[in-house]
Amino acid sequence: MRKDTGSDPGSDPGHSALRNVLSALLIVLACVLVPLGGLSAWAKYEIGDTGRYVDTMAPLAAGPDVQGAIADTVTDGIMSEVEVGPLEGEVRAYVHRAVRSFTGTEAFRAAWTTANRAAHDAVLRALRSDSEDAVTLDLAPVTARLKAQLADDRVPMADRIPVEHTEVTVLDAQELRHLRKGFPMLEIAGFWLPLAAVALALGGILLAVRRRRAVTATALGMALGAALLALATVVGRAMTLAGLPEHVSRAAAGAVYDALTGTLRTATWFILALGLTVALATWLTDARARRRAASAAPVPAPVPEPTRARA
Repeated sequence: MRKDTGSDPGSDPGHSALRNVLSALLIVLACVLVPLGGLSAWAKYEIGDTGRYVDTMAPLAAGPDVQGAIADTVTDGIMSEVEVGPLEGEVRAYVHRAVRSFTGTEAFRAAWTTANRAAHDAVLRALRSDSEDAVTLDLAPVTARLKAQLADDRVPMADRIPVEHTEVTVLDAQELRHLRKGFPMLEIAGFWLPLAAVALALGGILLAVRRRRAVTATALGMALGAALLALATVVGRAMTLAGLPEHVSRAAAGAVYDALTGTLRTATWFILALGLTVALATWLTDARARRRAASAAPVPAPVPEPTRARA
């Protein structure tokens, strides 16, 4: 009775060779789609969803890097509207301390969430329309809440703080034009590419003559694709921070980048670990099956030694 070793024994060698070629092609395509599918799914379901985006950004309101960057920006906006004469340095330091203290309050966290939700909605509208204007984050809600907080604390001249539209550019016009070209494709690919990768991998495994080896190759290929995606995330972070204007806080931008790519990094490491685990388990199973097959094979009978004829 023949044992199953994870292969389909074909009677036609040419047919088996064709199956192996087609199987390898499907598996390679599946592995190529792993990083592309992961990136597009992350863009669609994480970055492209306002609720998830706001939930991801909310904890940053308690981070010192973001608080410091917001305090600097809001202070600059206030000082550009207030005439204080030779005491500008002292007033600026006082306002900055007040704003920095305000960033630790619940009111600031609420304003931060409101501003991020409005900015994300604006980005999505811009990407899905023909607008050529830059997308900005309006810090007026933060300034308004700060003014109310300082007034409640009876800070002198708090009622004179102007609540102007202090805008921070989130997406300039040139970046918007580039992103708009690929954004519709990302929305479609975010759903279909992962499904295509799974379907191609299953097809390649089912078509293979030696399926255990095909499973091992697929798992290793997907692990490699996940590793490349993890590397691309690291390189993207370095390029993003290197391309920022000098007045933008690198620490705050890095914190935002890390928060936004957190889910992508987690999924990448999960696929990498899963691929390596499946590859190792399949390889060990295949090696064990080969050892069993070798031990179960009948031992050939010893060849009798020729005898000499006696004279």
